[in-house]
Amino acid sequence: MFSGRLKGVAALLGLLLAGVALADAYRTIPMNQKRLATYYVQASMAGSGAVEFMVDTGAGYTTINERTLEKLVEAENAVYIGELTGVMADGSEHRLPLYRIKRLVLGDDCVIHDVDAAVFPHDTRMLLGLSALEKAAPFVFSTNPPRLSLSNCGHSAG
Repeated sequence: MFSGRLKGVAALLGLLLAGVALADAYRTIPMNQKRLATYYVQASMAGSGAVEFMVDTGAGYTTINERTLEKLVEAENAVYIGELTGVMADGSEHRLPLYRIKRLVLGDDCVIHDVDAAVFPHDTRMLLGLSALEKAAPFVFSTNPPRLSLSNCGHSAG
């Protein structure tokens, strides 16, 4: 009987240690809440410098605006890959250019490579959608406290 309890305690300890290791694997990016239910993360991209993305788990693609795109292309951090038909929240459809961002850094050190991003006109608000979030999955979106935890980040060096 003692042997069975010892095995159970050992198994429980193993699960707890695995949970601690998994928690350490996540990189936590603080989010800023604006308005009622919109959350933003700080990011940077070669060419654009510091930028802000609204986190949108309902958006299939990350979006950038034309002004940011110009800077990314000049810095050779974005390449054209085609067009897509975007369906907006109001149901309207728009043809949008699609670019691949070579390197996007979320927070201080979560590097995501080769993120497909739709381009919206002028200086439209930029969205961090599933085309970026899935590359860092699994991820946790928490509102209390507001933070985005990503498990598959590259390193900021390099």
